[in-house]
Amino acid sequence: MRGEPSCPKCGGRVRAPGLFADSWQCDVHGTVYPLQPVVPPSVDALAVVVNRSHVPVWMPWPLPVGWLFTGVVCAGDDRSGGRATAVACSGPSPLGGPGELLLVAEELGVGLGARYAGIDGPDPGPSLRVDRSPHAKVHAAGRPTPLWHVEGAPEDRAVFAGEARGLWLWAVVWPERSGLLMYDELVLTDLRDAGAEVDLLPCGALSPRLLPPPGR
Repeated sequence: MRGEPSCPKCGGRVRAPGLFADSWQCDVHGTVYPLQPVVPPSVDALAVVVNRSHVPVWMPWPLPVGWLFTGVVCAGDDRSGGRATAVACSGPSPLGGPGELLLVAEELGVGLGARYAGIDGPDPGPSLRVDRSPHAKVHAAGRPTPLWHVEGAPEDRAVFAGEARGLWLWAVVWPERSGLLMYDELVLTDLRDAGAEVDLLPCGALSPRLLPPPGR
């Protein structure tokens, strides 16, 4: 399932560094960190992303009962390292039926979280009303981390965002009603700090959510 790197903001084609530019280029968004091709979920694929990433690789850990790891992607290349990561997990929704959770960590301006959230990016901007009380809270790397509901997202999903370790943390949940999962104070681990128990991670089929339609 190998493919070509793409723009993290829109999914469009990107040009590799060359004679006229020393960075990856998108015709629409200019200089970007290339989104690497999606591969089937496995412990080995996850290890590749973890080992190259300069940003957290967030995952609920331990996974909720019945949940599986269903994919990971990374924006960045061998020179830059990972500047954004997205981890997908799937399992039983709190209200019944299947649910899916996508956790994105990224540097300012990368735009991967906004793309999966389905909003204009690259960052939450005015869609994030931090002047209000937070709508959810997670424990990220041992720290209570408030998250706010992101307004303007498509009705099929619930989107939350906040800051963890000085970087954007996005949580995108499908279907929208499965957003109740975020009110249970999930415990998130940065897999860069995890031990050998990650080798026992239960893997499922690749989440189609990692292959969203082109952004706006």
